[in-house]
Amino acid sequence: MPQTIVLVGTRKGCFVLESNGDRRDWNVRGPYCESWPIYHAIYDAESGDIYAAAASEWHGATVWRSSDLGETWESSSEGLGYGEGESAPKLSKISGLTAAHGRLLAGVETPGIFESRDKGKTWSLFSTLDGMPGREGWNDPANQPPGHLGLPAILPHPDEASHFWAVVQGIGIFETTDDGASWTPRNKGLRADWPLEDPSVGYCVHKLVMSPVDISRMYQQNHVGMHRSDDGGNSWNEITEGLPTEFGFAAATHPHDRDTFYVIPLDGGHGRTMPDGKAAVWRTRDAGSSWQRLDQGLPQVDAHLGVLREGMAIDREDTPGLYFGTSTGQVFASVDEGDSWDEIASYLPAISSVEVAQVA
Repeated sequence: MPQTIVLVGTRKGCFVLESNGDRRDWNVRGPYCESWPIYHAIYDAESGDIYAAAASEWHGATVWRSSDLGETWESSSEGLGYGEGESAPKLSKISGLTAAHGRLLAGVETPGIFESRDKGKTWSLFSTLDGMPGREGWNDPANQPPGHLGLPAILPHPDEASHFWAVVQGIGIFETTDDGASWTPRNKGLRADWPLEDPSVGYCVHKLVMSPVDISRMYQQNHVGMHRSDDGGNSWNEITEGLPTEFGFAAATHPHDRDTFYVIPLDGGHGRTMPDGKAAVWRTRDAGSSWQRLDQGLPQVDAHLGVLREGMAIDREDTPGLYFGTSTGQVFASVDEGDSWDEIASYLPAISSVEVAQVA
């Protein structure tokens, strides 16, 4: 029977949660990666390896790898950097990892993509998206939106190795179909509550996901609203109506139904926690025409929980399980598509990412 593992990246290392096929009882292992801050931990189904993106202000950025489901780890930062000199951009952290088609891609801050073809042992610069509108200002702190400007997400096409989408913080979505030789902004129809010099860019996309059963169906959680695409990201329609706020980070798509999508709305102010201190996940089964609040088993009093952009995941069982991790160190799980929830880990360090996989 396959084993389910949930990888949890935290401010103090990577944790591995594991369960048998019923996904009811969980064992927690960790912390791993010598308790480095882990921004994103993923499982590569092709190789069976776990990768964890790490960064600290003292030691820089690195990628940890485990080939035995977290029992042992090794790290490498060889080739991760823009070079020396005052004019060279600083690689302050690895924001997101993607494993697909036999290679590993890392989105980094300052914005760029690095590539590894030897399981993370060595890295090379893949793209900095040169030529995109306003690109010359991305590295200028005076021109950046509040916070750090990075490249937190890379979404691969499931069948075409040279085709994927990248998200640049505060700038938007970009698509390449020729393995990074050229890029096209994919932000048509998005809303921005701030002035734009160029309407093709300047959008704050927090999370981009694709339906596994229909690659033309995409969803995103934006800084200002929820959006759906029916044409592979070429255009977008807002589907925020019915949600308690227009702000949030995490999102997930149902593995077997293209019209079912999950989000965790947050207070859009400085707190960025679940509204009114009541924890909930929201689900649509009709592609955003209506929304349902899912809170059975979640705390409803003084639950000032935050969930970051990589903080929710969904497995691919016939009845999918959902998982999310909070800024205060709890991991919640549902084995009935979100209808009810259980807390499967407590008192972990602040959680940056949650990913799930089934392994033999």
